[in-house]
Amino acid sequence: MRAIILILMLFPLLVPQDLLAAVEPIPPGLVSNIDLLLERAMSEKLIVGGVVVVGNHEGILATASRGQLNSDPGAEPITDRTVFDLASLTKVVATTPAVIKLLDEGKISLTDPVSRWFPEFAGSQLTVLHLLTHTSGLADFQIGSIQGAIRKAAAQLARKSPGTSFDYADINFILLGELVHRVSGETLDLFCKEQIYEPLGAKATQFLPPAGLVPEIAPTSGNRGGVVQDENARRLGGVAGHAGVFSSAHDLSRYARLLLGKGTLDGKRILSEQVVAQMITPYLCNNGRVKRGLGWDISSPFSAPKGNFFSDASFGHTGYSGSSIWIDPEQDLFVIMLTRRSDYHNVKNFNQLRRDVSTYASADFRSPGSGEAQPVPVAELPQIKNRVLVASAAEAIEIPVRRSKVSARSKWGVDRRAAKCETKKKDRHLAKARSGHRNSRIAKLAKNESGKKRRLAKS
Repeated sequence: MRAIILILMLFPLLVPQDLLAAVEPIPPGLVSNIDLLLERAMSEKLIVGGVVVVGNHEGILATASRGQLNSDPGAEPITDRTVFDLASLTKVVATTPAVIKLLDEGKISLTDPVSRWFPEFAGSQLTVLHLLTHTSGLADFQIGSIQGAIRKAAAQLARKSPGTSFDYADINFILLGELVHRVSGETLDLFCKEQIYEPLGAKATQFLPPAGLVPEIAPTSGNRGGVVQDENARRLGGVAGHAGVFSSAHDLSRYARLLLGKGTLDGKRILSEQVVAQMITPYLCNNGRVKRGLGWDISSPFSAPKGNFFSDASFGHTGYSGSSIWIDPEQDLFVIMLTRRSDYHNVKNFNQLRRDVSTYASADFRSPGSGEAQPVPVAELPQIKNRVLVASAAEAIEIPVRRSKVSARSKWGVDRRAAKCETKKKDRHLAKARSGHRNSRIAKLAKNESGKKRRLAKS
């Protein structure tokens, strides 16, 4: 019976949705590993459910999901159609494309002074580019109204000179959201709906979701579904440049495909190729230690979802509610994770979850030929696999494992010394469970890497 439970734990069946791309069958190792990552995060109370979608420019390659929509008895399971509060992903799925659209139409320029639309900033060197790259020198504060926010931001002009350092701050995108309003004559939510979401076919993506959609929205901690978690966004009426958008993994996959398609989706052009390239061009900050695109993160202290194997050309963003997206045009790959986050204090373990999900996805779904351009390192895969699979296998066969406090060396909080006596038995079960199944690309990469090391040692 224990062996059966272990097998079911290691190889849950998962049918990919919206499989539009011509790819090899989904490696069972990867699907199982991502499922186990979600399950492990739930057992550690990092999340109460979530969904991961992996895809390329042609479509979704695989979907893994765990948990229920909410805590109500008989609640629907989470799927790639479940709507979540995106939190700071709003910056890159609403405000950034809106600003880029205006740039595409020639209505604004990256070098335009912010004072052109906000007279409160008269005399300042602050530009649109500074706001998009978080190099304005502005710091966050509590907001009561948009006019009050503009006045408080302008009062900070002497704090730091624009362009001298990277300081991530919501106020940059709050100002950009208002900039879209003042340039276009439409509020940010209406502009995004008409210019981005409707052409994209992203039907569930919107600010201020209607009451009829609330039963389909996953709640965030302290708020019911459909109410934005961010306090400043709520004070601004639910429509703000930094937070407020609700969407599903399915809709976000269409947006990721648009960017991988250089502004085109399903044969329809929504953004020009030129501005998409401009959006993801890296801008160096802090003496090159930080790389940012227009809105997008490329390499910074916030780049946990980049994982181990995404290329230097990749970009993405995270959201406080438990959301993240990372896109790699070089490997033709994207990974989206949306969760019902429950532990907001254990940032280290949550970022490790983001990192592990991307690592497995990139190792198994990178496009053919990308390996020649950038070989996949495999040094950390055994540790990741051991942490995830072995710990979950221990639970599956009811090994009495003593929990320890989380540490940097034990990401999942498993005290392995307590399970030492059972490790060999567990490994035998694991080996039997995995026999007969096709090895994942991770195993093949690890084997190839070991062979290379042996050959180098002999030479």
